Amino acid sequence: MPEIWELTATRIAAEVRARRISAVEVAQAHLARLDSVNPAINAVVQEFPEEALEAAREVDLALDRGDDVGPLCGVPVTIKVNVDQKGHATTNGLRLLADHVATEDSPVVSNIRKAGGIIIGRTNTPAFSLRWFTNNGLHGQTLNPRNRHITPGGSSGGAAAAVASGICAIGHGTDIAGSIRYPAYACGLHGLRPTVGRVPAYNASAPDRFIGAQLMAVSGPITRSIDDLDIALAAMSAPDPRDPWYVPEPQTKADFPKRAALAIAPDGMQVNDDVAEALQEAANRLRAAGWTVDEVACPPMRSAAAINACLWMAEMQFGATDMLAREADADAQFAFAQMSEDAGEVGFVSLMEALQARAALVRDWQVFLNDYPVLLCPISGELPFDQQRDVQSEAAFARVFEAQLTQRALPAIGMPGLAVATGETNGRPLGVQLIGPRYREDILLAAGRDIEAAGSPVAVATPA
Repeated sequence: MPEIWELTATRIAAEVRARRISAVEVAQAHLARLDSVNPAINAVVQEFPEEALEAAREVDLALDRGDDVGPLCGVPVTIKVNVDQKGHATTNGLRLLADHVATEDSPVVSNIRKAGGIIIGRTNTPAFSLRWFTNNGLHGQTLNPRNRHITPGGSSGGAAAAVASGICAIGHGTDIAGSIRYPAYACGLHGLRPTVGRVPAYNASAPDRFIGAQLMAVSGPITRSIDDLDIALAAMSAPDPRDPWYVPEPQTKADFPKRAALAIAPDGMQVNDDVAEALQEAANRLRAAGWTVDEVACPPMRSAAAINACLWMAEMQFGATDMLAREADADAQFAFAQMSEDAGEVGFVSLMEALQARAALVRDWQVFLNDYPVLLCPISGELPFDQQRDVQSEAAFARVFEAQLTQRALPAIGMPGLAVATGETNGRPLGVQLIGPRYREDILLAAGRDIEAAGSPVAVATPA
């Protein structure tokens, strides 16, 4: 039998529910794994083993009583440090927030607890959760357990590194411009960006966010199997009245045509040959599973990315410039300067025009996804980047920014996206992205399962 920390979340929940192993044993195994590998990668930056073991004991006691514990029965989960977890600092990678301790759980944390998940640590993010790389002055740099020389992704880089190294089975992440999908890609994992409103969100420790984040920011899971994404989404998406954007849509809906579109280079973006080959291979896997796959042009990505930039930078320029100056994180300041230059100075007129343009763009995408319930496209135009590539120069940032076109575009249209690991080349993970209609994560998961089934299972990595 594999080590406990090598098991998928689905397998762990089944074993604990059947009483073949206790939740305490599972927690102990993962805490030991954390002690063993975390010093080498710095994925988990807040630890509380006694709290985790107490939660595991409660799961075992609930099973003794015959209670229905939930879909995450005894599954170890990590939480990103930019959402509230009672009794722990919501730092968002900032020295300024090192002592910003939450007094209540965010809805996603509450839902994970209610579903029987065991929170065993909190994971790193870049300062302000601003980059596709994970480094900050408070917690330090996170390394990729599959290859320490490449980024673990960002901003949920700690979450992905924790899942890839067997510290947890499910990593909680957030995504406003690829922060779930890109870390999953960089660490050779699967990651789901749900539809806005699917997973309830609220941080009591901070003021409500502005319109850009309200329209685009989501929480979602990173895992080593597609089935694990399914049970994680079921847990995370339970109702919570604190989120005014929450939509109580069922997770599984009507049947759908197995029809997919393939866009290898959306809007003419430059795509590495290895990335293009991975997309063709994924298309062939879908065809072998009974899908019709047509190579067609998709609706605009560049105008969607421009809307994302306007909405996101409006929030940052209006609400975060003072904190950026006081935090004095050089990497965050450089990235913000480059992003601001791309977006331009966002004022009332440009914000209103972006919101107006968004309506037409969403309409175009909805019509397209009605014909093709799945779009297969790149996660990034390039293989995972070397560590700190984006802050080496303005030209390096521009290259990274261009490669992340689909990461930046998707949140602006509000559709769900799925990163599916498909293998690796020369020590760098490969993967593809699936995009589907609003609240049809079930379609993406079905297509993801078919791609996953034709490849090799995702293995746990032990850092060198």
